[in-house]
Formats: sequence, structure tokens, C-alpha cells
Amino acid sequence: MTSRSEEIAANLVSVLNRINVAARGVHRSETDITLIAVTKTYPSSDVQILHDLGIRNFAENRDSEGKEKSEQVPAIWHYQGQIQSNKIASIASWADVVQSLDDPRHLRLLSKAALEPKVISIFIQVCLDPQPGRGGASPDGLSPLAELALQEPSLKLEGLMAVAPLGENPESAFERLAQIHSDFSQQFPTAKSLSAGMSGDFEVAIKYGATHVRVGSSILGSRTHLG
Repeated sequence: MTSRSEEIAANLVSVLNRINVAARGVHRSETDITLIAVTKTYPSSDVQILHDLGIRNFAENRDSEGKEKSEQVPAIWHYQGQIQSNKIASIASWADVVQSLDDPRHLRLLSKAALEPKVISIFIQVCLDPQPGRGGASPDGLSPLAELALQEPSLKLEGLMAVAPLGENPESAFERLAQIHSDFSQQFPTAKSLSAGMSGDFEVAIKYGATHVRVGSSILGSRTHLG
């Protein structure tokens, strides 16, 4: 392996071990946790290295990057960035999963843009940050979005996604999220997934029920590998 391949392989082993320890610490199996490698700003060569190492889920924040990399490395591709109406048709062309839906208009547009027989899996983003202007729906707004999603044959509702607010202890943020997710799962029992946790807090997210963790820099290093 090249030095870059060796670096990524070592980092991946470390992250997988941390996932294993975090899961066992709350009597869960690491097989219940899906690792999503966040590859924004990293080159496609890094994506290929991870694919060769067995990773099959990748996430991008920008439509243009996701479209380019998904054409080069076939995998399960997640879009997790802010959604713009004029980008939805393009996102629907390459993303298998959209993690950041919080607007009924975007949900309808995404469903219309999905070309049969493709079904796009979706997570509804819930806002844990009381500051105005943050991404995500309020906890009270989740049910109407979920009901709408269930009416769209081109969409599959997987569950919720959230980001711990900057400046808040992830422990308190994800404890709050766990209750929101529990209430949501009782109302929508087929949508049990919870996407939460990034490089700095994914172990805490696993403690509070995350089924999907989105990890970038802990695997790929500081974002200086552009190309």
C-alpha cells in the first residue's frame, strides 16, 4: 500500500475499534452501526482507498462533489448538505440517501425528481439548536414531514438526523435527541434509524442510540488533501 493508503487504513481501524467499544459499552453490537465516510473536499482517490478497504457508505455536502465522486466510485452515496431547490434534480440523480430534509417543498420536489424505479432513502433533520436559522425541523414539525414522506412512493423514510449544537455538551444534546427519536419511533415504527455523531462526538451519539455515524477527519485526516 502507498503511504496514503496506509494512513487511511490505520485511521479506519482506529475508528472501527472506537465504534466497537462504544457499542459494547451500552450493550449494542457494532453491526448495528453504519459508518458513513464523509469525503467532502477529499479527492476521489481517497474514496477509492476506503472502498477497497470495505467501506460502502459515503457522504457529501455539495452536489457537484457528490455527482463527480459517485460516478467514479460506485457505492451508497448520501447527501447531507443544505438543500437548495435548484439542486434537487441533480442530487436525485446520484444520491441514494438524503439526510438533511427539513422542508415539505424539498421533500415533494425530491420525490418528483427521483426517476423510476429509484427510491431515495431519506432522513428528516431535526434541529437541536435553539438559535434561529439553524438547519433542521423543530421536534414539533417532524410528524407532518414524516406523514408527507410516507405518501411519496419514490421516498423511503429511514428516520431522523441531527447535529449536536456548537458549544453544547454532546452528552446533553444527544440525550435530548434520544427522547425525540424514541417518541418519533413510536409514532413511525418503520423509521427507526438515527443518524447522529461526527468525528468529535460519534461515541456519545452511539451511547444515545445512533444507528448511523458520519465520520470524516478521524478517518481521512485534516482537510488538506484536495484534488
